[in-house]
Amino acid sequence: MPSLIPAVSRTLAVFEVFAREQRELSNSELARLLSVAESSCSDLLHTMHTLGYLTRTPRSRRFYPSARLHEVARQITENDSFITLAREAVDLLAERTNESAFFGVLDRHAAKIAAAQPSRLPLRYILDVGERVALNASALGKALLGALPSDALTVELEQLRLRAVTSDTVIRLDTLADQLARGREAGWYETRGEGIEGVRALAVSGWLNDQPVALSLAGPSERMDRNHEIYLRALCDARSALLADNETTTT
Repeated sequence: MPSLIPAVSRTLAVFEVFAREQRELSNSELARLLSVAESSCSDLLHTMHTLGYLTRTPRSRRFYPSARLHEVARQITENDSFITLAREAVDLLAERTNESAFFGVLDRHAAKIAAAQPSRLPLRYILDVGERVALNASALGKALLGALPSDALTVELEQLRLRAVTSDTVIRLDTLADQLARGREAGWYETRGEGIEGVRALAVSGWLNDQPVALSLAGPSERMDRNHEIYLRALCDARSALLADNETTTT
Protein backbone atom coordinates (compact mmCIF):
# COMPACT_ATOMS: atom_id res chain seq x y z
CA MET A 1 0.00 0.00 0.00
CA PRO A 2 1.41 3.46 -0.88
CA SER A 3 2.74 5.48 2.06
CA LEU A 4 3.17 9.19 2.66
CA ILE A 5 6.64 10.66 2.17
CA PRO A 6 7.26 13.10 5.05
CA ALA A 7 9.73 15.24 3.08
CA VAL A 8 7.17 15.87 0.34
CA SER A 9 4.43 16.71 2.85
CA ARG A 10 6.77 19.10 4.65
CA THR A 11 7.77 20.83 1.40
CA LEU A 12 4.15 21.48 0.46
CA ALA A 13 3.48 22.65 4.03
CA VAL A 14 6.14 25.34 3.56
CA PHE A 15 4.14 26.90 0.72
CA GLU A 16 0.93 26.64 2.74
CA VAL A 17 2.57 28.50 5.64
CA PHE A 18 3.71 31.30 3.35
CA ALA A 19 0.22 31.52 1.82
CA ARG A 20 -1.28 31.84 5.30
CA GLU A 21 1.31 34.25 6.77
CA GLN A 22 1.79 36.37 3.63
CA ARG A 23 5.20 37.68 4.75
CA GLU A 24 8.89 36.84 4.73
CA LEU A 25 9.85 34.29 7.39
CA SER A 26 13.07 33.27 9.08
CA ASN A 27 14.24 29.71 9.53
CA SER A 28 13.30 29.71 13.22
CA GLU A 29 9.82 31.09 12.48
CA LEU A 30 9.19 28.47 9.82
CA ALA A 31 10.48 25.71 12.09
CA ARG A 32 8.03 26.80 14.78
CA LEU A 33 5.11 27.09 12.34
CA LEU A 34 5.91 23.68 10.83
CA SER A 35 6.60 22.09 14.24
CA VAL A 36 9.97 20.71 13.14
CA ALA A 37 13.53 21.06 14.44
CA GLU A 38 15.42 24.13 13.22
CA SER A 39 18.19 21.97 11.77
CA SER A 40 15.73 19.95 9.68
CA CYS A 41 13.95 23.13 8.59
CA SER A 42 17.27 24.71 7.62
CA ASP A 43 18.11 21.78 5.33
CA LEU A 44 14.65 21.91 3.74
CA LEU A 45 14.79 25.66 3.12
CA HIS A 46 18.34 25.46 1.78
CA THR A 47 17.20 22.81 -0.73
CA MET A 48 14.19 24.82 -1.85
CA HIS A 49 16.33 27.97 -2.11
CA THR A 50 19.00 26.19 -4.15
CA LEU A 51 16.34 24.84 -6.53
CA GLY A 52 14.97 28.34 -7.03
CA TYR A 53 11.63 27.97 -5.26
CA LEU A 54 12.55 30.35 -2.44
CA THR A 55 14.32 33.71 -2.41
CA ARG A 56 16.29 35.09 0.55
CA THR A 57 16.59 38.72 1.58
CA PRO A 58 20.21 39.99 1.66
CA ARG A 59 20.06 41.67 5.08
CA SER A 60 17.48 39.89 7.24
CA ARG A 61 18.12 36.49 5.57
CA ARG A 62 14.43 35.72 5.60
CA PHE A 63 12.76 33.47 3.04
CA TYR A 64 9.85 33.97 0.65
CA PRO A 65 8.59 31.95 -2.35
CA SER A 66 10.02 32.98 -5.71
CA ALA A 67 8.12 33.35 -8.97
CA ARG A 68 9.25 29.89 -10.09
CA LEU A 69 6.32 28.08 -8.48
CA HIS A 70 3.89 30.48 -10.16
CA GLU A 71 5.57 29.93 -13.52
CA VAL A 72 5.43 26.15 -13.16
CA ALA A 73 1.75 26.36 -12.17
CA ARG A 74 1.06 28.67 -15.13
CA GLN A 75 2.60 26.21 -17.57
CA ILE A 76 0.58 23.35 -16.08
CA THR A 77 -2.63 25.40 -16.21
CA GLU A 78 -2.09 26.32 -19.85
CA ASN A 79 -2.23 22.66 -20.73
CA ASP A 80 -5.00 21.69 -18.32
CA SER A 81 -7.77 19.87 -20.18
CA PHE A 82 -10.45 21.66 -18.13
CA ILE A 83 -9.13 25.08 -19.14
CA THR A 84 -8.72 23.93 -22.72
CA LEU A 85 -12.39 22.95 -22.85
CA ALA A 86 -13.39 26.26 -21.30
CA ARG A 87 -11.37 28.26 -23.80
CA GLU A 88 -12.76 26.34 -26.74
CA ALA A 89 -16.31 26.95 -25.49
CA VAL A 90 -15.90 30.73 -25.15
CA ASP A 91 -14.08 30.88 -28.49
CA LEU A 92 -17.03 29.10 -30.11
CA LEU A 93 -19.51 31.45 -28.46
CA ALA A 94 -17.62 34.60 -29.42
CA GLU A 95 -17.17 33.39 -32.99
CA ARG A 96 -20.89 32.74 -33.42
CA THR A 97 -22.18 35.88 -31.72
CA ASN A 98 -19.36 38.39 -31.62
CA GLU A 99 -20.38 39.19 -28.05
CA SER A 100 -18.14 38.85 -25.02
CA ALA A 101 -18.22 35.22 -23.83
CA PHE A 102 -17.31 33.86 -20.41
CA PHE A 103 -16.85 30.53 -18.65
CA GLY A 104 -17.31 30.60 -14.88
CA VAL A 105 -16.92 28.35 -11.85
CA LEU A 106 -17.89 28.71 -8.20
CA ASP A 107 -15.14 30.19 -6.05
CA ARG A 108 -15.61 31.30 -2.44
CA HIS A 109 -19.24 32.34 -2.83
CA ALA A 110 -18.59 34.15 -6.13
CA ALA A 111 -18.38 33.31 -9.82
CA LYS A 112 -14.77 33.17 -10.99
CA ILE A 113 -13.93 33.76 -14.65
CA ALA A 114 -11.94 30.74 -15.87
CA ALA A 115 -11.97 31.65 -19.56
CA ALA A 116 -13.03 34.74 -21.48
CA GLN A 117 -13.19 35.98 -25.07
CA PRO A 118 -14.07 39.68 -25.53
CA SER A 119 -16.25 40.93 -28.32
CA ARG A 120 -14.56 42.67 -31.25
CA LEU A 121 -17.29 45.31 -31.35
CA PRO A 122 -16.44 48.82 -30.12
CA LEU A 123 -19.15 48.78 -27.44
CA ARG A 124 -18.50 45.66 -25.37
CA TYR A 125 -18.38 44.22 -21.86
CA ILE A 126 -15.04 42.90 -20.60
CA LEU A 127 -14.04 40.68 -17.69
CA ASP A 128 -10.55 39.22 -17.31
CA VAL A 129 -9.67 35.65 -16.41
CA GLY A 130 -9.37 35.35 -12.65
CA GLU A 131 -11.90 38.09 -11.87
CA ARG A 132 -14.70 37.21 -9.47
CA VAL A 133 -18.25 38.54 -9.81
CA ALA A 134 -21.15 38.45 -7.37
CA LEU A 135 -23.43 35.42 -7.66
CA ASN A 136 -26.55 37.55 -7.23
CA ALA A 137 -25.45 40.24 -9.71
CA SER A 138 -24.29 38.14 -12.67
CA ALA A 139 -25.90 35.71 -15.08
CA LEU A 140 -22.91 33.41 -14.55
CA GLY A 141 -23.51 33.46 -10.81
CA LYS A 142 -27.22 32.73 -11.10
CA ALA A 143 -26.54 29.90 -13.53
CA LEU A 144 -23.98 28.38 -11.15
CA LEU A 145 -26.41 28.62 -8.25
CA GLY A 146 -29.17 27.14 -10.37
CA ALA A 147 -27.00 24.14 -11.20
CA LEU A 148 -26.60 23.17 -7.54
CA PRO A 149 -28.68 20.40 -5.97
CA SER A 150 -31.28 21.68 -3.50
CA ASP A 151 -29.27 20.93 -0.35
CA ALA A 152 -26.08 22.52 -1.69
CA LEU A 153 -28.04 25.54 -2.95
CA THR A 154 -29.59 26.08 0.48
CA VAL A 155 -26.16 26.07 2.11
CA GLU A 156 -24.74 28.44 -0.50
CA LEU A 157 -27.62 30.90 -0.21
CA GLU A 158 -27.32 30.93 3.58
CA GLN A 159 -23.71 32.09 3.26
CA LEU A 160 -24.28 34.70 0.55
CA ARG A 161 -23.95 38.37 1.37
CA LEU A 162 -26.37 40.02 -1.04
CA ARG A 163 -24.75 43.37 -1.74
CA ALA A 164 -26.08 45.87 -4.24
CA VAL A 165 -23.72 46.43 -7.19
CA THR A 166 -26.20 48.67 -9.03
CA SER A 167 -29.67 49.96 -8.21
CA ASP A 168 -31.09 46.90 -10.03
CA THR A 169 -29.09 44.26 -8.15
CA VAL A 170 -31.23 41.61 -6.45
CA ILE A 171 -30.58 41.82 -2.71
CA ARG A 172 -33.63 39.93 -1.41
CA LEU A 173 -33.07 36.23 -0.90
CA ASP A 174 -36.63 35.29 -1.78
CA THR A 175 -36.45 37.25 -5.05
CA LEU A 176 -33.19 35.56 -5.96
CA ALA A 177 -34.66 32.15 -5.14
CA ASP A 178 -37.63 32.88 -7.42
CA GLN A 179 -35.32 33.90 -10.25
CA LEU A 180 -33.31 30.69 -9.85
CA ALA A 181 -36.48 28.60 -9.93
CA ARG A 182 -37.60 30.30 -13.14
CA GLY A 183 -34.14 29.87 -14.62
CA ARG A 184 -34.06 26.15 -13.89
CA GLU A 185 -37.46 25.75 -15.51
CA ALA A 186 -36.51 27.78 -18.59
CA GLY A 187 -33.01 26.32 -18.88
CA TRP A 188 -31.24 29.70 -18.85
CA TYR A 189 -30.53 32.67 -16.59
CA GLU A 190 -30.13 36.40 -17.07
CA THR A 191 -29.27 39.74 -15.54
CA ARG A 192 -30.39 43.19 -16.70
CA GLY A 193 -28.23 46.00 -15.40
CA GLU A 194 -27.67 44.13 -12.15
CA GLY A 195 -23.88 43.89 -12.41
CA ILE A 196 -23.27 46.99 -14.50
CA GLU A 197 -25.78 49.51 -15.81
CA GLY A 198 -26.79 49.12 -19.44
CA VAL A 199 -25.47 45.55 -19.73
CA ARG A 200 -27.57 42.44 -20.15
CA ALA A 201 -26.18 38.92 -19.78
CA LEU A 202 -27.49 35.43 -20.56
CA ALA A 203 -26.11 32.20 -19.14
CA VAL A 204 -26.57 28.44 -19.10
CA SER A 205 -25.11 25.92 -16.69
CA GLY A 206 -24.05 22.31 -16.43
CA TRP A 207 -21.67 19.95 -14.66
CA LEU A 208 -18.12 19.24 -15.77
CA ASN A 209 -15.51 17.25 -13.85
CA ASP A 210 -17.90 16.97 -10.90
CA GLN A 211 -18.36 20.70 -10.48
CA PRO A 212 -20.96 23.21 -11.66
CA VAL A 213 -19.88 25.40 -14.58
CA ALA A 214 -21.59 28.13 -16.56
CA LEU A 215 -21.30 29.83 -19.93
CA SER A 216 -22.41 33.41 -20.48
CA LEU A 217 -22.75 36.09 -23.13
CA ALA A 218 -22.86 39.76 -22.12
CA GLY A 219 -23.20 43.03 -23.96
CA PRO A 220 -25.22 46.24 -24.32
CA SER A 221 -28.85 45.62 -23.40
CA GLU A 222 -30.29 46.81 -26.71
CA ARG A 223 -28.07 44.49 -28.74
CA MET A 224 -28.64 41.56 -26.40
CA ASP A 225 -32.43 42.07 -26.60
CA ARG A 226 -32.36 42.22 -30.38
CA ASN A 227 -30.43 38.95 -30.67
CA HIS A 228 -31.93 37.15 -27.67
CA GLU A 229 -33.04 33.94 -29.44
CA ILE A 230 -29.87 33.67 -31.54
CA TYR A 231 -27.68 34.08 -28.47
CA LEU A 232 -29.63 31.54 -26.42
CA ARG A 233 -29.28 29.00 -29.20
CA ALA A 234 -25.54 29.66 -29.38
CA LEU A 235 -25.22 29.23 -25.62
CA CYS A 236 -27.09 25.93 -25.64
CA ASP A 237 -25.03 24.65 -28.57
CA ALA A 238 -21.78 25.64 -26.85
CA ARG A 239 -22.90 23.93 -23.65
CA SER A 240 -23.71 20.75 -25.56
CA ALA A 241 -20.31 20.83 -27.25
CA LEU A 242 -18.53 21.52 -23.96
CA LEU A 243 -20.23 18.74 -22.04
CA ALA A 244 -20.20 16.12 -24.81
CA ASP A 245 -18.87 12.82 -23.43
CA ASN A 246 -18.91 14.31 -19.93
CA GLU A 247 -21.54 14.39 -17.20
CA THR A 248 -25.04 15.41 -18.19
CA THR A 249 -26.09 19.01 -17.75
CA THR A 250 -28.38 20.31 -15.06
CA THR A 251 -30.27 23.57 -15.19
